[in-house]
Amino acid sequence: MEAPLQAPLSVKFDYTRSLGPVLSAFFTGIREGYFVGARTSAGVMVPPPEFDPTTLEPITEFVELPGSGVVESWSWVSEPVAGQPFSHPFAFALITLDGADTPLLHAVDAGSPDLMHTGMRVETRWASERVGDIREVWFEPAGSFTGYPVKLALPLRNFAWEAQVFHGKSTTDPAPTDPVTGLITPVHLDYTYAASPEESKFFRGLKQGRIIGQRCPSCHNVYVPPRGACPECGVPTTDEVELPDHGTITTFCIVNVPFTGQRITPPYVSAYVLLDGADIPFLHLVLDIDPAEIRMGMRVKAVWRPKEEWGTSMENISHFAPTGEPDADFESYRSHL
Repeated sequence: MEAPLQAPLSVKFDYTRSLGPVLSAFFTGIREGYFVGARTSAGVMVPPPEFDPTTLEPITEFVELPGSGVVESWSWVSEPVAGQPFSHPFAFALITLDGADTPLLHAVDAGSPDLMHTGMRVETRWASERVGDIREVWFEPAGSFTGYPVKLALPLRNFAWEAQVFHGKSTTDPAPTDPVTGLITPVHLDYTYAASPEESKFFRGLKQGRIIGQRCPSCHNVYVPPRGACPECGVPTTDEVELPDHGTITTFCIVNVPFTGQRITPPYVSAYVLLDGADIPFLHLVLDIDPAEIRMGMRVKAVWRPKEEWGTSMENISHFAPTGEPDADFESYRSHL
């Protein structure tokens, strides 16, 4: 038996967040070189919450805090991974800034775990150029400043100012004229996907121009892509079934919004296609038609890429396109929506 297939996969996207008035004050402070906390019924909290955790009242008073504090607890990172604050070993620590009543989780560049201990004093170090991001500041043991500048290029965006934001020790101070009101955080996940034996047969079949599903021996439902066990009966799907490359659109979505990394210019259609003989639809593109004409029940057929481009991937099928046949009767796919 051939070994199951596996492949490295990478998921990347930019997460965009509008900050609102409270967090905007905090990140604007980062850009300007100071920390902003909030005065609450439980004391001064940093980062500032949007609502008092006890009274649930909106935060109205901000406090400017110094860049020094005490380590409450810590954990040494001996093997940093991509996306962490440093590429060399460092500590994550809970740090209570002077004047604050709650700790802030951040990175301490101590050089060695022997230099870390609970109760130690730490000081902030700021990137030489800042636009308002938590990664533009870090901590070091007090008195250990090395003096090296750090220049960071981070993905941030200023949005339209949404609300009056005050900072400093009094809410009567004027708001900054260009506050940081939004952040763009890149999200990146790398992992290896290992296909089941049934899925491996399916992907190897695609390399041959075949679509292979599995049938449940109990209820006789046909699943494509296949599943190792029937979700209804819980028994192994032992019977292999080859399916045609045409079927029916059950439901669909017209994509109108552009996004980073998009390969097709909107509008276009992403639809669930129920292949003839299958009992579960799968998601794919439907092209070669005006999106406004797409409808449930439309008959479609796979458009394959050139054979020399085939691999063990669903991308062997470029998209589905209308066949011109009459629409399928709703009763034929109503139980597969």
